Amino acid sequence: MHVIFFIFIIIGYICVFFISIYTVIYIFRHQQNYGIRYTAVLYFLTIFNAVVIYSTLYLFSIIIFFSENINLIFWKLSIIFGIIELLLISLIYTFLKEYKKIPYFPFTFFTILFGILIGSLFSPNSIQIFIESPNSHPFFLVGSSINYTFNIITGIIGIILQGSMMIYWFALSFITFSKPRSEEKVKNLISNTIFFSLPILMYILYITLQLSIFRELHIILLWINIIGVCLLLVKKPELFLELTKKIYYLNIYHKSGILLYSYKFKSTTNEIDSAIWGNILIGINHILSEFIDTKDQIEVLQTENSDIIVNYDEFGFAVVLMTNHKNAILKNLMEKFTEDFKNKYKSELTEIQDLNKLINVSEFKETKNIVEKIFQMYL
Repeated sequence: MHVIFFIFIIIGYICVFFISIYTVIYIFRHQQNYGIRYTAVLYFLTIFNAVVIYSTLYLFSIIIFFSENINLIFWKLSIIFGIIELLLISLIYTFLKEYKKIPYFPFTFFTILFGILIGSLFSPNSIQIFIESPNSHPFFLVGSSINYTFNIITGIIGIILQGSMMIYWFALSFITFSKPRSEEKVKNLISNTIFFSLPILMYILYITLQLSIFRELHIILLWINIIGVCLLLVKKPELFLELTKKIYYLNIYHKSGILLYSYKFKSTTNEIDSAIWGNILIGINHILSEFIDTKDQIEVLQTENSDIIVNYDEFGFAVVLMTNHKNAILKNLMEKFTEDFKNKYKSELTEIQDLNKLINVSEFKETKNIVEKIFQMYL
């Protein structure tokens, strides 16, 4: 490894390491930005594993020689954690298509192949190490080289497993592309899939050709992808929810139960549910509010295929939103929407505080502008 390239690799690792540490701390402290805790944990594990575990093992095994046995252990562990990283990314892609519904066949296939690969890795002569250096052990491999060769079985299993997950990402990307909510965002997803696949291609080429240049290209391209993902996770975390999160309806009810305004986001079979559950919720909570503190009012109701979220206001109206899954981002957007709606129609809402007052719902028709401004990412 040439001294300049060695320095470049070390500096790159240090930069990526600190960026990733900052990102995982940010994710831990701002879990609500990612919708729900499960999603935040998934992103946390993906970044932490990619840099702190996988990259560290990978780097130690190619630039520092301890002994043949120790380096082989580091290299084999890097392979295992590298596959775990690909499985985590596959989960993220799965949830971009449909939240928390893991398809049985592909992940069973991945798990079986992964188990076979682990068994193969710890069989004799699955991977061999070759070192060219006059230095004593241990040493930094500056001006020297360290290389690993895979036997046929281990190499084929590794290529099939990595290649199949890469194909799975592309398949999900194109399925999402065929039914887009935002064609531009889905095109970006396909572009990102191509970039995410480049490190895998470099690794497959390394297994096949045993040329160290592909090994180094693999880690460099991986770090470039990690930096890009870290920037997005910190600056625009909502982008990771846009493809999977769906809003069906937004209804605004007066405390009398009258529907002041309704906005339909997406065609759905839940049209009747939206109206019925909305009225039931308003009725139940106004009965409860006569006797108990408002903190006991129902805020979320789950049906088989959706969550209905309710946001109340002291001006005597409630915003009812039907979505495929509630999260903190939607709750914050509903609060902003409720505030904007109240400010825009303050005089109209004041006039209809009296339940005997005739309500003209046409006065609220310009609510559409507020909906499209606040919920733009879901249109």
